[in-house]
Amino acid sequence: MSTPLFKDKVAEIFVNVDDFCVHFEDEFKKHTLPPATGTKTRKRKTNLTHSEVISILIAFHNGQFRNFKHFYCNYVCLHLRDCFPDVVSYNRFIELSHRCAVPFMLFLHYCCRGECTGISFIDSTVLRVCHNKRIKRNKVFKTMAKVGKSTIGWFFGFKLHLIINDKGEILSFYLSQGNTSDNNARIITRMTKEIFGKVFGDKGYINKALADLLFDDGIQLITAVRRNMKQRALSNEEKLLLRKRSVIETVNDELKNICQVEHTRHRSVAGFILNILGAIAAYSFFPKKPSIKEDIEETNPILIQRHNQPKLIAA
Repeated sequence: MSTPLFKDKVAEIFVNVDDFCVHFEDEFKKHTLPPATGTKTRKRKTNLTHSEVISILIAFHNGQFRNFKHFYCNYVCLHLRDCFPDVVSYNRFIELSHRCAVPFMLFLHYCCRGECTGISFIDSTVLRVCHNKRIKRNKVFKTMAKVGKSTIGWFFGFKLHLIINDKGEILSFYLSQGNTSDNNARIITRMTKEIFGKVFGDKGYINKALADLLFDDGIQLITAVRRNMKQRALSNEEKLLLRKRSVIETVNDELKNICQVEHTRHRSVAGFILNILGAIAAYSFFPKKPSIKEDIEETNPILIQRHNQPKLIAA
């Protein structure tokens, strides 16, 4: 049976999505070309609106279910009838979900991203699409996925690159093939267009050319050094933030284990993309995210002194 808490969560998601879809449809109509003379256009409405389809896709990634078909057929159609009275069959829902890909991506871009605070963390995580023994038999991603190697071994699939702030909010993400390097300059520059301040990464982002390129854009890339490299002169605050870089590993863990951003049951590329969008959107609705702000204020005397300074109040 559905719990009131989960229904409240579904209602919260639907309100945010529906508000965006109303504005999206108005703007979409303004930029739509008029039909040619003498041609008829169909304007038949579907039983489920874009906002309802997107809300169901996001609600699935809150961690209660592992199979979307089971979630839709045995939970949405039975226990969420009062929230979605005009539910359709599962096959029809999959068709409608592919239609709402564009508003879904725009909703994720404008409504689910955090604000840059000047302290950011960057990392990538592996998205496997099949077991290594079935690489040669994979047909869905045969021409798209690539074989790559991470710290835990070889894999076949993609990489999800993430940038988060100190509050655990996702600022930017990028999907690349599995054989792409973490310090790829083209990917990093695209992800950091709206980022400023300091970006902390692991040793995989050591690249002097990339650091100089980001420095010209007002971004300071700070990474750990290898054993055969000279130690960099870092402030106490930078050393502390570099040790706190593991917060983005926690975000990757929640995306995989709670939001199910990675699984090997994809039957189409469109379903794979919608699964990633739904997982990232669901994470943005989490009430509590991995954060380092409180830990830094408790352990860093510089920030404690800055926090305790008296504030001037205008007369």
